[in-house]
Amino acid sequence: MRPGRPRAEAREHPLTGFRQGIEASIPALRRYARALTRDAEAADDLVQDTLVRALRSEHLFHGGNIRSWLYTILTNLNRNRLRSLARRPAMSPIDDNDAPDAAGPEAGSRDIERALAELVEDQRTALLLVVLEGLSYREVAEVQGVPIGTVMSRLARARLQIKAYLDGKRLSLRRVK
Repeated sequence: MRPGRPRAEAREHPLTGFRQGIEASIPALRRYARALTRDAEAADDLVQDTLVRALRSEHLFHGGNIRSWLYTILTNLNRNRLRSLARRPAMSPIDDNDAPDAAGPEAGSRDIERALAELVEDQRTALLLVVLEGLSYREVAEVQGVPIGTVMSRLARARLQIKAYLDGKRLSLRRVK
């Protein structure tokens, strides 16, 4: 054995736990990104950007829940992506499956998909983190950088809006003076 080898292994060992934590979080990140973007390619790009940023910013991670830290990075990157997309002209493809009178078991999932699409980003993000990813309200508050009461409010509004959408009702906007 060479004398330098044990030192190199000792330096790599702390990174292994960090990298293993990141690797273990990839399926959840992909699931969350796909639910956020509703586009497999955009979701994969978002996850890749998240992983690159996390690995480059390892020195900024000071312990705690690595999954929440990764969700925060992904959420912020998605916000940046949405801002960038908002500056471009809107284009939406016409799908044959978008018929309003579609019936069958898949029609319900399309309704939920459309109801989720109607939510504002912060409400959709909070709902997906709680329902899809199983994060606690406190963890969602950390990811979104808001108080826990704001998370609870966003979830309540999101659930109310989805229920109204699925019941065929339109929520009226209140005018604030």
